[in-house]
Amino acid sequence: KKKKKELIIQNEMELGGDATGATASSGNVAKQGSHEKGTKLAGVLGGALVEGTNPELDLTYKIETMGCQMNSADSERIEGQLMSLGIRPLLEDDMKEVTVETVDNDGLMLESKKIKREKKKADVIVLNTCSIRDHAEQKVYSYLGPYAKRKRAGEDVTIIVAGCVAQQEGQSLLRRIPEIDLVMGPQYANRISDLLEDVANGNQVVATEASHIMEDSTKPRRQSSVCAWVNVIYGCNERCTYCIVPTTRGVEQSRPIESIVDEVKELVSQGFKEVTLLGQNIDAYGRDMMPKRKFSDLLRIVGDTKGLERLRFVTSHPRYMSLGVVDAVAETKAACEMFHIPFQSGSNAILKAMGRGHTREKFLSIVDRIRKRLPDAAITADVIVGFPGETEQDFLDTLSVMEEVKFDTVNTAAYSPRPNTPAANWDNQLSEDVKQDRLHRINELVLKHAT
Repeated sequence: KKKKKELIIQNEMELGGDATGATASSGNVAKQGSHEKGTKLAGVLGGALVEGTNPELDLTYKIETMGCQMNSADSERIEGQLMSLGIRPLLEDDMKEVTVETVDNDGLMLESKKIKREKKKADVIVLNTCSIRDHAEQKVYSYLGPYAKRKRAGEDVTIIVAGCVAQQEGQSLLRRIPEIDLVMGPQYANRISDLLEDVANGNQVVATEASHIMEDSTKPRRQSSVCAWVNVIYGCNERCTYCIVPTTRGVEQSRPIESIVDEVKELVSQGFKEVTLLGQNIDAYGRDMMPKRKFSDLLRIVGDTKGLERLRFVTSHPRYMSLGVVDAVAETKAACEMFHIPFQSGSNAILKAMGRGHTREKFLSIVDRIRKRLPDAAITADVIVGFPGETEQDFLDTLSVMEEVKFDTVNTAAYSPRPNTPAANWDNQLSEDVKQDRLHRINELVLKHAT
């Protein structure tokens, strides 16, 4: 059996590195890690740091976002700050077309195709990470490999790891990939400018300490001209036994209603038609305030914004979602008749083991309220199968909830042990075969209901 290999046959020297982008070992390279003054980043952040800095430096950034809507919103804020520093996004004009040929061991061509590669390489790399599943976490290391290789070869590139894996791993990321310049948790998404000043001074920076999330004076770089994310509450105080989010995103911090309303009004004035309010546990909005506020009140206030055509929100928690939220959606013209309410399991025994704080009956009562007030509303959810100790009957209980509700769609996942969560250490873990079988069966039901 002949092996295949890829050859870049145009502009190999300009592209740098090998065709596969595989991570090379350190070996003999020009620099190792290269965290020092005199970089182009230092020239942008403070010309005094670099003798003879060219004020016309053209720095570009490239950002990769993994995970949920919260990460997407964080990336927009990160991009807004990078642009305010004079660092521009890598554009289509910065790409070029090269030919890739796949050949066998005898040099006979099996395939020829044209692909796009970077003509101008990004100077600042940002990976905004997700740690909700092990697969997402492992993806981080494969993504960083080619950029770490560039730095080991002596290139002037700044590597930033943000988001939940950054918060989870902290210093250990630097031990595994010492070429990283900045590791920052989600709570620092609107403080990247300050952190990059330390990087420009030649420091490796790890910012994962608990921090109060400040209002951002810079403008996010929105990925849409019609729809916009608006954070209303950061963090999560729940302690579900499978979930690492409270560890990575910190405690709940509600934004003042005035700040939220001002942001929505400005978005409408810029021509945005739709706003999605974001929170890891959005129904907890206002419970950390004095006096306490209600999410249902926020919905009504934001929904009354003149010129706003559509208002959505995610993510609801059955333990905290009040029936008043259903009423607010029904009575607010701009509010879309859509609810995303992860129920995670249809078994009360598993819900208790998960630490969810709600029952199957509580979830179905919420659905019943929605159906009575808004019979045409869309209802979507998340569910986990294969949780430690889940029996076949527990799984069938989950399927029966789905049959009763008939969701518009359900995001499904097989249980994945996450570090520093109680369930990861339990001795009643299910086999991968069982988890995959249940995932396959539940996905068949999801497809049946969706069609």
